[in-house]
Amino acid sequence: MQLYAAIAVLLMTTLFLFSIRLFRRTKSNTIVLTGLSGSGKTVLYYVLRDGSSHQGTVTSMEPNEGTFLLNSESNKKGKIKPVHLVDVPGHSRLRPKLDDFLPQAAGIVFVVDAVEFLPNCSSVSEYLYDVLTRASVVKKKIPVLICCNKSDKVTAHTKEFIRKQLEKEIEKLRASRSAISAADISNDFTLGVPGEVFAFSQCRNVVTIVEASGLKGEIAEVEQFIRERVKP
Repeated sequence: MQLYAAIAVLLMTTLFLFSIRLFRRTKSNTIVLTGLSGSGKTVLYYVLRDGSSHQGTVTSMEPNEGTFLLNSESNKKGKIKPVHLVDVPGHSRLRPKLDDFLPQAAGIVFVVDAVEFLPNCSSVSEYLYDVLTRASVVKKKIPVLICCNKSDKVTAHTKEFIRKQLEKEIEKLRASRSAISAADISNDFTLGVPGEVFAFSQCRNVVTIVEASGLKGEIAEVEQFIRERVKP
């Protein structure tokens, strides 16, 4: 009788441990949209959700959050995994909210205004640097997509121009932040390879850059990035 009881306990323990491992392996379906205010994150959120820009919307003061099928997949047949999409406000005082969602993120879409990029280049680079050096992003190697939004405009900068400028600015930040870290030990990770000029290819996580237009609905590469992170 005791033998049967021991076997039953062993079986139950094995099943319990197996279920825990299975739960831990469950991949996240959370995609985080972030970037400076006015970059078009909220428009992108609504276009991904229901295909409408909601007439351009307004700057968000609270995260927009929802779990749904991408609008472009709404008529597809078969089983498709819903995406949990979070639009985090870009205002500097509200950015700490980002830390509420990064631990669960399967991917990050960092939205950049391709039209007003040069005046905001320094601020964009600083925020992107902070995202790329966050422990939760580096340790989990969370992929980052830099989305150059409003690329349909005549005055929009190309993704290659934006990439090169961001790399230059981050190289400057890397040097200044490294000097500070040497004097004051920080938990943040550093970027790049010592002795080499910074390039996104040096990041521990994959960083890619695409052009898009939320207002025009030209977001195919953003959708592709999301589906590569959140498998159907």
